[in-house]
Order: sequence, then structure tokens, then C-alpha cells
Amino acid sequence: MKNSILIIVAIILSLSLLSCKKESWKPGIPISKENIKIGVVHITDPFSENSGYSYAHQKGIYEMKKNLSLADSQIIYKVHIDDADLISVENAHRELIVHGANIIFSTSWGYMDICEKLAKEFPSVVFAHATGNKYNKTNFTNYFGRVYQARYLSGIVAGLKTKTNKIGFVAAQGNENSEVTGGLNAFALGVEKVNPEARIYVKVTHSWFDPMGEAFAARTLIAEGCDVIAQHSDTSTPMIEAERAGVWGIGYNTDMSVDAAGAVLTSVIWHWNAYYTALVQSVIDGSFTTTPWFGSLKDRVVDLVPLNKKIPFSDETSRILEEERQLIESGAYDVFSGVMKTNKGKSVGIEGKKLTDDEIRSGINWYYHTVVE
Repeated sequence: MKNSILIIVAIILSLSLLSCKKESWKPGIPISKENIKIGVVHITDPFSENSGYSYAHQKGIYEMKKNLSLADSQIIYKVHIDDADLISVENAHRELIVHGANIIFSTSWGYMDICEKLAKEFPSVVFAHATGNKYNKTNFTNYFGRVYQARYLSGIVAGLKTKTNKIGFVAAQGNENSEVTGGLNAFALGVEKVNPEARIYVKVTHSWFDPMGEAFAARTLIAEGCDVIAQHSDTSTPMIEAERAGVWGIGYNTDMSVDAAGAVLTSVIWHWNAYYTALVQSVIDGSFTTTPWFGSLKDRVVDLVPLNKKIPFSDETSRILEEERQLIESGAYDVFSGVMKTNKGKSVGIEGKKLTDDEIRSGINWYYHTVVE
């Protein structure tokens, strides 16, 4: 009987919290900054630099909090939420709502369908999902960036640095995932720009966060003769393996020279605070819309870390990087433009035209012709 009463009380409290939540935000209606409560769902440990992806997002959250002068108590976290465990994913999001979150940043690809489901159930909560492609017209949006632009520039660095013309790429997902594959293809296009003879060898871990799998993939690529290792995976493990083996590396998410200063040439990085600050402010002032957000190199949400000063580069490296950056930022050049050949002998794209944002975000399921599986 006592347990039953406690359960009933807990349910009443939860419903009470949810009732308050529904009154706290409505589309197009401003709310005071003090009433904002933000929930953040991370796939790994966001407080460790070695978990580069989550750490980059968390850094953006910290900077947003500072920009808007929010209190620590206004942000709550769920960490180590495996996006393959949908029950845990749903429970984590529901717990944030019960604790008063009226904005939820859901940072992993695999959280997308749960966000879509819960957005219908809780119309007074803003759901913002990273890297996905689903959204609705009221309270569910998605956000990412044109990271392929920075990937292209990093490919130029790799192409000019390799001596073996074998460049390795540790990929979290296979070519069915447009986010990973688009970045890899852009990297390959950058390599080809300065070194048409080079080839990119890809090893897939089939996991966003797998330090052991990433280490094994990097070691395999190095054993096969790759003298530059790039990555689209969460940890700095591939860069650490590159340094141990005496080869070069291209980091991702954050500046990975922190963990492998003798190997990392540069890193493709994210400045998520630009989006987080803008979205939260839009909720506060009532201007929030669910239009998907796709940041660019020009607005610096994606960027390339300056070349590692501890490592020598050819004189032309900086010059070519700057020239190509200016072409991209001015709109004079688009990475995915014209006809591109795949490694299966097919052609993608139309002469004189570029791929659309939708095609880049969800339609790149092919490898460029210089990629070796």
C-alpha cells in the first residue's frame, strides 16, 4: 500500500511538471530567459577531450550558456546514451522533460526517430536534433553544417603531405551514411586537387564511438602503407596511433593535436556555440522556427585548425589553402559540383550544377573514384 501511494505521488508530480512545461513555451510566443530549461543528450562523455564529438558539442553548450548568461541549473545532461539502445534513448529524453526541459539538444544521429516521436507527444518542448534530416512545422528541427567544406581543405593538406600516395580514413559508418561519406568524398576531392595520384583507403568501424575499433582500423591502414591518417570518428585514438607509428594525422571535431602534437597536421573542427546561442535566443524572443540549419565555413561553424607549427609544410600549402578557402566562402566554388565519378564506375551530378543541400545531407551513398574500400 505504501509503495502504491509513493508511485501515485510520483505520477502526480510528473504530470504536474509536464503541465507547467506545456504552459512555458508555445510557438511564436516569447518566454523569459529565467524560464528556459535546456536538456542535452550526449552519446559519450562530453567532458573528456578524447571524446571529440561530444566534447565539441559540450564546448558549444558552455559558450552558449556564457553568451546568454544562463545559470548552471538551467542546463541538465544525459550522457553515455547509446543511440543503438532506443529504450535508453527514449527514457533519457523523457526524463529531461519530466525535469522541466523546454529545449532539448539531441546530439547523435540515432536519436532522430525518438525526437520525431516525442515532438508530437510534447508540443511545448523544442527538439533540436544534430546531423539528421527530419523535422516538423512547430517544435522539431535539425541542425548540422557544411563540414565537407573544411574536409575538402583538409584533403589538400593530406594530399600535399603524403609520400606514399596512400592516405587512410577511419570512418564511423559505411557509405550508406551521407554524413560520413560526404565528408570522406569531399576529403578525397581535396586530395585530388593537389595530388591526383593519391588514393584514400577507408576502414569502417560501424560505430560512432569505439576507441578499440578506431585503433585497429588506424593500425591496419598504417600497416598497408598509409602515411597520413584522417578520420570521421569520435575519439582521438586514430591520431594517437598515427603518432606512435610515425605517420601524419588529420583530426576531427576538436583540435586533436592536444593528444598527438607530433602527428596532427590540422583538424576539421566545429564551433557549435553559433547555433546553440542563436536557437536558445530565438526561443526566448519568440522567433524560433523549425527551418533546418546548415552552417558553413564562411560563418565559421566549421573550420580548419591552423597548420601545426611543430610540423614542416611545403611553401605552397598555406597559399593553396587560402585560395581555396576564399573560393568556397565567396561562392565561386562548391565542393560537390559538376560530374563526379564513383569508385563503381558510375557518374553523379550534372555539369554546371551543384548537389543540393538535401542531396548532400541524405543522398551521398557512394564513394568518389579515388576511394578504395
